[in-house]
Formats: sequence, C-alpha cells, structure tokens
Amino acid sequence: MSDISLSSASHPLLQNPIASRIPGILASIAVAALAVAAAWVEEAVFGHAWLEGLVLAILIGAAASTLARRNPVLRPGIDFCAKTVLEVAIVLLGASISVEALGEAGLGLVAGIVAVVALSLAAGYAVSRALGLPPRLATLVACGNSICGNSAIAAAAPVIRAESSEIAASLSFTAFLSILAVLILPVLYVAFGMSAVQSGVFAGLTVYAVPQVLAAAAPAGPVAIQVGTLVKLVRVLMLGPVIFFLGLAFGRQEGNRLPLTKMVPWFIVGFLLMMAMRSLALIPATALPAMQSVSALLTVVAMAALGLTVDMGSVMKSGGRVVTAALLSLACLAAFAVGLIRFLGIA
Repeated sequence: MSDISLSSASHPLLQNPIASRIPGILASIAVAALAVAAAWVEEAVFGHAWLEGLVLAILIGAAASTLARRNPVLRPGIDFCAKTVLEVAIVLLGASISVEALGEAGLGLVAGIVAVVALSLAAGYAVSRALGLPPRLATLVACGNSICGNSAIAAAAPVIRAESSEIAASLSFTAFLSILAVLILPVLYVAFGMSAVQSGVFAGLTVYAVPQVLAAAAPAGPVAIQVGTLVKLVRVLMLGPVIFFLGLAFGRQEGNRLPLTKMVPWFIVGFLLMMAMRSLALIPATALPAMQSVSALLTVVAMAALGLTVDMGSVMKSGGRVVTAALLSLACLAAFAVGLIRFLGIA
C-alpha cells in the first residue's frame, strides 16, 4: 500500500498529522460515494447490483489513481483510510457473525464445511502459485474463493501485508465469478439432478456473498434458499480462524520468534471478540444493523482508498492469470462441494 510517490513531503499541510489526512480522506469518501451511487443505480435499473459498491469503489479509485499518485497532499489521508479505516471495519464485521448457525447446521455438515474450506484454501493457493502468482496474491485468491469473496480478501489483505495492486487484482475476479456463479449454478442443479436441499448446500458452499447465494439458490425453491443461507453463514464463520492463522503464519515469515501480539494484529483480536460478544448476546440486537452498516460503509471507503493507490500496470499484467487461477480454484471448490454432498448422503 505504498505505491504513491511523495515528491514534496515538505508541503505545509503535511506538517500537521491530523490536518494532513483530511484531503485524502475526503478523496476516498468521494470515490466511495460514487461507488455506492453507482451500485444503487444498478439495483434500480436491473433489480440487482451485479457489481457491489465495494468492487466499484476500487475500480473507480483505480481509474483515478494516476491523478492521486501525483498529488502528495492526498497521501496521508489515503493511507489512513486504506489501513486504519479498513482495520476498524474488520473489527465491526465480527459483530455480524454468530456461531448459532453451527448448532442449526448439525455437527456432520459443519465438519464437512470446515473440511471443504480447508481443502479449497490449499487447492486455491497451489493452483495460483502454479500459475506464477506471488504468495500474497495467491493467498488472497484462495481466501476470496474459499470463504466469502470480497470480505475475505479485505480482511486477509492487511494481515498478510498485501500490496494495493494485489488487492485490486484479487478483487477483480470476484466481480466476474460472482456473476458467473449466479448464472451457471441453476444449470448445474439440473445437470447433476440435485434436490432442493442439495442445491442449497451447493450454492452455500460455492457462491461468495449471501445476496448472491439467495439469487443462485432461488431457482431451486425456498428450501434451497434457506439451506443455502445457513451453509453460507457457517462458511463465513471460517473467516475468523483463517485470518487468525494467517496472522501467525505471516508473522513468523516476517521475523523469527516474534511475540504473539506482533504476529496477530489487534484487529483480528477485535474481530474475534466482537464475534464472541455477538454469540453471547452481549451486543444489543438493536445495535447490530447499525454496526453492520457502518462496517460495510467503512470497507467501501477503505477499498476506494486502496483503489487510489493502485498501479494499474501491475494489475493488468497479472489480470489474466488471476482470473484463470480463480476459475480453476472455483472448479476445485465445486468438486469438493459435490463430494461433500455425496459423502454425507444429503438427499
């Protein structure tokens, strides 16, 4: 996230730490507002936002990145949004996840979902590395594919210290594959002769976001929607453990014998605490919608900031390989999902 070149650090505005952030924060908010407005127009025209505000934010930011990179006054605020604002959004995201779904899904299905996510992470990383993607980009692709797309990428990126160009490249595939999944899954239900319950499990295991799970499962009926949503929520629960272990793994790579506080960033601990508080009903139910909305908005602002730091040349250079890696990883995930359905004997 250090792609912006500062050629005039002596600018008067940059001498005040708080005031120096204002221009970049305003620029990030402006890009985020454009993205949210564009997503709203999509929904009004098509009935569904094919490109989420989060993806649009980084795309619009990337389109304006050349101008932002040439203006050193914007640097402090953009960096603040790309790092601190994103970390706060991740902490608040924990409040939207409750472990109650574990009990509803049943031990066998939960264990199967955990196994599918773990296998998919390994397969996605291996495929990405075989295609020549660097380790951090391969990790982002694997996390996005295996857990929950954009949210997983946004949560994993600061943990593994990914560059903005790597985040932009990995986010680009989610927009493409999320549309593809919603269109293709109903065809696969018929091709495999799946029941409503099987269709729901398959959608919940392979589609990235909950709204997209609803869209993908809808052709199979209301039972498929209910099952798909439940499976998806259990899958999202894997985000906490995964980013925790990523913090440990990359912390060890950065230096030997680092203390746990250095290997596991504060926002991972905050995320897990929020998740625990939600599960123990320590957060008022009336506060949850507001916390989720704030988390979503802060994430859009952070993605806008990341977009403003992107080197589009680097993204274009790796774009084809990223999409190929994501497609192959998704194929592996689909195969694991079918295997789980058959192994558990889901009718």
